[in-house]
Amino acid sequence: MKKLAKLVLLAAAAALASAAQAQAWPQKPVRFIVPFAPGGATDISARLLGQKLQATWGQTVVIENRGGAGGGVGAAEAARATPDGYTLFFPSGSVVTANQHVYAKLNYNPERDFVPVTNVVSGPQVLTVPADSPYKSIKELIESGRAHPGKLNFGHAGIGSQTHLAAENFVHQAKLDALAVPYKGEGPGLAGLVGGETHFFLGNVAASIGHIKGGRLRALGVTSKTEAPQLPGVPPIANTVPGFENSGWFGIVAPRGTPQAVIDKVYQDTRKALQSPDLKEKFFAQGLAPVGNSPEEMGRAMKMESELWKNVVRARKIQVK
Repeated sequence: MKKLAKLVLLAAAAALASAAQAQAWPQKPVRFIVPFAPGGATDISARLLGQKLQATWGQTVVIENRGGAGGGVGAAEAARATPDGYTLFFPSGSVVTANQHVYAKLNYNPERDFVPVTNVVSGPQVLTVPADSPYKSIKELIESGRAHPGKLNFGHAGIGSQTHLAAENFVHQAKLDALAVPYKGEGPGLAGLVGGETHFFLGNVAASIGHIKGGRLRALGVTSKTEAPQLPGVPPIANTVPGFENSGWFGIVAPRGTPQAVIDKVYQDTRKALQSPDLKEKFFAQGLAPVGNSPEEMGRAMKMESELWKNVVRARKIQVK
């Protein structure tokens, strides 16, 4: 009985210490590592949420862009960070669900090195071409690609990135032979498309919409089943390629070992921030919808998505040795 009572007291003390730690956190700036260059949808999402959380926490949220290796450079840095809650990782979904199937040698392990916090936002992608491109529709692009195999190329944010996998999925379902051109992030990839370096790009609406509205890019189709309200008149790619659908998400994971109380606080504060009308409006303008699921729900979803991408990667024979 004495031993049991001692264990109960220890558990209670640990719970109180954890709660006290969460109440005290944060006492200094919090770092969000974004594994892509500025200007992409991952970066935009992190900055919009970071601005809101700064007001909640009374501490600066520092966005650090660490691009390269399809998000692997930033992921490795985040995995090595001290697990005290002051360094959080803000990846696109593919970095923690697909890269392990794409890269034969990965200097981080999503399941071993990170714990889920919350999926922040999700949204469709949009296929764009340069403003002066001869292609006015998905049908024209596909017909040209089939008539001239190997002549089309497309940019993406890095091998294994969401933009890469979405484009590979499109090429596969559209029965095209097209060359993939990697960039160090979605922003640079879209800039390359604007400059005419590539023929098309299947990017996130959040990163593409400024170029579309600015007249630098032409939108041919979206990856959702229906039109995206932010891009009226742009048809679903599924209208031309039956059954095609794709979406991207961006969220928060923490280095394994981060106190549970801190993880819970980040989740709860993020969920509350996502319910605010002003942040919802900002995300909507970017073609993104708030999610804010629990750490447990996010973990289950990541496992399911990892299995999905494993099959796609095998079918498309996408691998970096």
